[in-house]
Amino acid sequence: MGSATEAFSLPSPAYSVVSTSVNGGNYSLTSPIRLGTPQASVPGPFIGPDPGASVQLRGTRLLQELTLLSAPQVTEFLHANPAAVDSLLAQPPAAQEVTMWWGAMGDEHRDAVMAASPQLVGNLEGIPYQFRDEANRAFLTATINDLNAVIAQPDTGRTVVDLAQRQLVMLDSISTALNVEDTAAPRTLLSLDVTGQGRAAIILGDLREADYVTYLVPGMFFTIENQMSDWSKAASDLYTEQLQWLDRLGERDSSVATIAWIGYPTPNLTNVGGIGNAEIGRDTLARSIEGLQALRSADEPYVSVIAHSYGSTAALLALAEYDFQIDALALVGSPGSPARSVDELNVRDKNVWVGEAPWDPIPNSAYFGSDPGAASYGAKSMSVSGGTDPITHTALLGSTGHNEYFTAGTESMRNFALISIGRGDLVTGNSTPAVVSASGARK
Repeated sequence: MGSATEAFSLPSPAYSVVSTSVNGGNYSLTSPIRLGTPQASVPGPFIGPDPGASVQLRGTRLLQELTLLSAPQVTEFLHANPAAVDSLLAQPPAAQEVTMWWGAMGDEHRDAVMAASPQLVGNLEGIPYQFRDEANRAFLTATINDLNAVIAQPDTGRTVVDLAQRQLVMLDSISTALNVEDTAAPRTLLSLDVTGQGRAAIILGDLREADYVTYLVPGMFFTIENQMSDWSKAASDLYTEQLQWLDRLGERDSSVATIAWIGYPTPNLTNVGGIGNAEIGRDTLARSIEGLQALRSADEPYVSVIAHSYGSTAALLALAEYDFQIDALALVGSPGSPARSVDELNVRDKNVWVGEAPWDPIPNSAYFGSDPGAASYGAKSMSVSGGTDPITHTALLGSTGHNEYFTAGTESMRNFALISIGRGDLVTGNSTPAVVSASGARK
């Protein structure tokens, strides 16, 4: 497992990257300058913010004001106020409000927002996924090109080059995970943050129409730089297993989408003892699920979260402190959270599952609060130790230690697949499992 990386932020393609001398010679790429000068304000009175002015509008008010500008004014305004975009993404409006705002704009306005601020379109929950994918891919490509241009400049300092090359490794890992040729499902770049150690989420399948949607939430050391491809492969393996079970159980017309979600700064050894990163994960995971439910309000899918290690703490915080509900939750290698039982979690029918592998030192530690694996917690037990599948009679691998739960062919992956398609009755380790034939018929 790789350690978390320390990187630097890059501006949008509308800005140029410069190096600045600070602290006696240390260089950074975090100081953007605008290309050109702000255009003059449109003459005469008009409704809406001055497109060339610096403003303090935030949240829903800012989105509303943008709709009052012409498409060229939208471009000018967003270029002149990058801090407003940062503020909007840091404290976004409710996903339902974003969905209404986006739906009320015409194609010309949408194109203007997309071109001027792809990072806004790509990361604002409530915007349809096809637009977010297009914006995020464009921003990813532009950022990679900007980094290569910085490296190619003959007068670029060694420190700046080293930092740029390091961030290129991170961004290339996202490109690699997106462009796997043998994938069985289309891949969508759901979110992208190129600052720091980076954040990203990749969808396998069609999130717009899938009957079953599953979020995979990782724990410590799962950085974009080192684990994006591995986490996407785990999502792909789960996607395949889900479809196999749906076919086996007679639901051939059902569809799935799995999300390799690294949507928060996962901790490393220097900060894993604190809950701060989990609180960031709580908020970003909750917003993503709320965005899904806003876009699919007329046809809400079956939503599951499968969370590992420190990521389980983030998921538990989200499900205890936000109002939305999901259909299933599976936790492995969990250090716990302040929630004391399944009764405090917004999971329908208390459909919470816990798996614990031999030699995993994290379960039962209750480091961040109550242990979800304790009998008093009320969660259901799922086996991860391996054996023979009682339905297919195939051999299942066992998981050992803290990091083998997401290996293809394991009992844990089998059970994840069944939990996330609403067939917890077939989970091994369940106290009262149903008996089903290989054709899917109950006995």
